[in-house]
Order: sequence, then C-alpha cells, then structure tokens
Amino acid sequence: MKKHILYAIPLFASCLIASCSDWDDHFNGAGNGEAGSNVTLWQMIKENPQLSDFAEVLEETKVFRQHKKTSVSYAQLLDGGQSFTVVAPVNDSFDKDTLLKMVQTAQGDSVVEKSFIFNHLSRSLSSITPEDKRVLLLNSKYADFEDGKIEGVALTAPNQRAKNGMLHVAESPIPYERNLYETLCDKAELSPIGAILRDYEEDYFDADQSISSGIVEGVPIYVDSVIIERNRMLNVLGYLNREDSLYLVAAPTKDEWNRVWEETSKYFTYDNRTNKRDSLQQHWTMRALMEDAVFNVTLNPWYEEAKEAEALASLDSLTSVPYYRPTDYRKPVYHVFHKPFAADGILANAREIECSNGIIYEMDEWTYDPEKTFFRELWTEAEYDSGITEYKSCYYNSRFLVVDSISNYGYLQILHEKATSNWEMTFRIDNTLSAHYDICAIVLPRTITDPDKTFKPCKFKANINYVDERGVSQKFNCDNTQFKTDPTRVDTVVLAENFYLPACNYAQNDIKVTVKLQCSITARENSSYSREMYLDCIYLRPRKDVANSEE
Repeated sequence: MKKHILYAIPLFASCLIASCSDWDDHFNGAGNGEAGSNVTLWQMIKENPQLSDFAEVLEETKVFRQHKKTSVSYAQLLDGGQSFTVVAPVNDSFDKDTLLKMVQTAQGDSVVEKSFIFNHLSRSLSSITPEDKRVLLLNSKYADFEDGKIEGVALTAPNQRAKNGMLHVAESPIPYERNLYETLCDKAELSPIGAILRDYEEDYFDADQSISSGIVEGVPIYVDSVIIERNRMLNVLGYLNREDSLYLVAAPTKDEWNRVWEETSKYFTYDNRTNKRDSLQQHWTMRALMEDAVFNVTLNPWYEEAKEAEALASLDSLTSVPYYRPTDYRKPVYHVFHKPFAADGILANAREIECSNGIIYEMDEWTYDPEKTFFRELWTEAEYDSGITEYKSCYYNSRFLVVDSISNYGYLQILHEKATSNWEMTFRIDNTLSAHYDICAIVLPRTITDPDKTFKPCKFKANINYVDERGVSQKFNCDNTQFKTDPTRVDTVVLAENFYLPACNYAQNDIKVTVKLQCSITARENSSYSREMYLDCIYLRPRKDVANSEE
C-alpha cells in the first residue's frame, strides 16, 4: 500500500486553481534545514548548462493528483519552499525527446513522473559522505549512496546546497528497476496477469491522516487530503507493489496463462441468479491461480540460502502465502510445493526476471495441478450445529473423542425419536465449485465407545439438493439406493460417484447445496438393523478427471 504523501506530491485542492505563490506560501520553510544558499534547487538546475535537458523535462512534467494532471510543474515545485534531494542527470545521458513527447498526454505524464522524476527526487536531505546510506525516493524505491556514487552512478558535482535542499549532478540517470507488480503489468508476455490485477486498484481517502480546516455546513473540509493507493487483490496475494517486500512469483506467459485461465474459470461458474456472477468468477479464478503462484521469502527463509549457494535445484519445498496445514492427518496439506525446481516442479524450466522486490519466474509451461491448489476436498463436520439445516424424528448429540480415525476429533450421535422412527438429517455443503465430486458420508463404528459389544448396521437413503446454472433447485435421490453401514470399521459410504454440480457456490452465504440422510429401516427389518448412527462428516472428494466437463 502506497500513500500519495510519500509516493506523489501532496497538493491542496486550492493549488489546482490558484497561483504557484499560494503553494509556496503554504510550504515555505516547512522541513527546511539551515539555508546553505540563497538560490532554490530549480534556480541551480536552470543556471547549469549541463542540466538544460533535465530542466526542460521538469518544466514540462506536471504534478499528478488523484490520477489527474494538475497545472503545477516540477520546475515550480523545486522553486518553492519544499525540501528535496535532487539527483540531476547531465545532458545527452537520457532520451529527453521521448520524455517530452510522453508528458503531452495525462497517462504519459504519469509514467514520466513516477519512473523518471520521482526516481531522482527524495524528501530526505541526503549528502554524499564516507558512510554508506539508503535513501527513499519519491516513487517509494530505495537508492544506495555508496562509494561516492548513487546506485552505481558516478557524480560529477555532488553536495550542492540550495536553500530548499541538496543537488547532486550525475553523469547518467539513476537506473529504474521495476518491482514485481510493475513488471507483471508492463511486460508484454505477462500483461494478461497485470491487466486483471489492475482491475483491483482503488483510491482510499484517509481522513485520519488528512489535514482538516474545519467543518462547513456539517461537511468536513480538508486542505490536504491524503489518498491511499491500494490494490484489493494484492492485499490478499501479497504486497508485490511494495519496495520493502520480497516475493517470488510464478508467472506463465500469455498463451499458457490464457490456457490455465480458461480451464480454471470453468470451476467458478456461478448460477444466473447470483449477484455479480461474472465479477465473482473473475475474482475467484484470479485468486485460485495466483494464491499458489506467490511465495513470500520471509516464509521461505531457506530459499535465499539455496540461491546464494547456487543450489536451487535441491530446494526441498516452497510455501505459498495462504499456507494451510490441517490438524487431521487424513486431510491433505495445501499450498506447499515440494522440489519446485525439479522437472515436474511448479517452477520447472522457468526464466528468472530480477525485480526490485523479488524474482519473477517466467515460464511457457505451468505444471499447475488444481487438486493441489484450489480444487480441494470439502468436509462438513457433522458435530457442528452450523452445518445442520434441518432434522426430523430424532435427537442428536455432538461428541468429541481424540482418535486419529475421527475427522476433527468429533462426530454426531443420531438417535431415533421413537423405536420405529426413521429420522432425517440435512447438512449444508459450502464452497462447492462447478465440478464433479464423489459425495460421501463417513460413518463411524459404534465400537469406538464400546469396543467389546457387537452392533448392527444402519440402513439409510440419501438425497442431494443443488441448483443448476439457471439457479433452479434440483434434487438427486442417489438412484434410490439403500445404503448399509459397516458396523466394524470407519465406513466411507459413497452416496453419489462422479456427481456433477453445475453451479459454483464458493464463498457464498446462501445455502444451495445440501445432503439429506434418511434412515430407511422397515418394521420387519428392526431385528437386522439399528437406527442409531455415529456420523463423522459429509465428505466431497474432487474428481479432476471429469471436473470441467458437463454431463
């Protein structure tokens, strides 16, 4: 997250229509050190014949405010009262004509401001000294002052003191190194990823950090509005736009990205009655692909050691940002990728792109497995009331027992209301994708509480309720099968095999998929079966082989 107060130049709304002297009056003396000269930074630049190209770009580049080009130029800004350190490249060391052409449009002006002007300005008053230092530039990138150079660029006239800052004349521009986010957005072969990421950019007004001038007719008036530029998707995936972060990103090139996007988006087909179904499909498809493509180096400290030792091929594993490890040994571990640089690893045959805050691993083929990432097993634990939507002709109790064979160490004891009552229990199933599943009920043997006793099996039927792509309710009676439990073991009863759910209900509160179990013991079968059941959970097992094809 970047703040315009650091990343751009904070402007007052009045400055957009007032003279530049109003700007100077507000900032006059603000943050200045003791004056070392009677001239401003702009005057020093303007009077230096070696800096005429740089001066012309400063005159023509306008300050941006909330994505709008203002009337204030950077020449005016450096002639005012604000304090800066300026690194000014000499004539013929950069393409002045291209920059001047770009600033004629609002979009081009913004690019020049960030990648060129901001890359040579800092609010920190920094001189060249024998001690090395790191300086924050206006574009939130850092420049190293080392060995009398700035980012390796030699200085022809350092430490020139102006009344509003410090000027260093450099033999060439400071190199502009794109961060991960900028590279994903700007590199042609990766631009489909960046284009979607940019859809989630937004500006947020920070009232707490803005400067108020009071209230007029009940409405707060701000003389300095701090606008935070943020990206809602990066808040989830990782701060790929922050210069003080360090990430690794797996990034397939255009054709491969389009292939996996088309494949993955089918899993997130919401029904026609879902509000903003297309936006939801894009959002969750993006997260499904990128959550396991971003790796925070602070969560993988051994990566840097392996890279330093040139031993990435032997790297044991990488953990992506939404790391998840269940306590139940039967449930799979997601977001952990073993041997990532091996032939079948997630970063196999990738090309490194060094960025200012990490590395992009660009690849033409992506060994991406839905079942190891977003197409996950679904478990509705029977012992929790929140999963029960309806029950009839029964009592139930939630029981807990620390045994490895019991999911989440809990189960539901279902007891018939009367001796001949055939009970019904309905459970909600959340976070389903538009895909094929084996829909199962896991039933525990009653011997877990009384191992020395012999018990009868339970007999029951099942119904699966869901909605189709139109949002119309549908019901499948599991072919009217009479299921019989095995009273001697943990029994995974497959209610429906390769069952296709046509509409995604991922991250929705509405209940659109339920499984109803109904005891189905007749009076003449009372001596052969028991109506009591220990239900562990309802379990949906992904079937990747047919998950994206409609029946």
